[in-house]
Amino acid sequence: ILTCCWEAFCLLPLAQVNILGGAILHLLTKKLINQFPKRYETDGLPNNQIPIIAKFFTPWSNCTWYATEFCPIDQLFFGFCHLGFDDCAELGYFSLHDPQSLKGPFGLRVERDRHFNATLDEVMSFKKRSLLKGGGYKNKGV
Repeated sequence: ILTCCWEAFCLLPLAQVNILGGAILHLLTKKLINQFPKRYETDGLPNNQIPIIAKFFTPWSNCTWYATEFCPIDQLFFGFCHLGFDDCAELGYFSLHDPQSLKGPFGLRVERDRHFNATLDEVMSFKKRSLLKGGGYKNKGV
């Protein structure tokens, strides 16, 4: 029963939920949070119809998180994570609490690309190119 109630809270319109804490506010504004689809709202849509609402990245390395959905209650995003290695990039859930704790050289922190505009298909296209060129998973003729 608790799980069902938890899921019900995550399906509330984001404008009705006030969860912004000071730590997450520099990466997310209320306006941006209200742009995110509810949890599971993009499930079943083709990737070329799912917009990336926020792109978070480490300016000192290749780590990038592309967020497509957000649940304000548990502060979990759904999206595409690319942490620098193409073979390990994947769709899934992530929290900003972990990336926010990262500190780079000279005190650099995780940032949000405020001008990023792409679809899930566009950010995942490198996987397609890799498979077409023979990279990634290979059929060994079994």
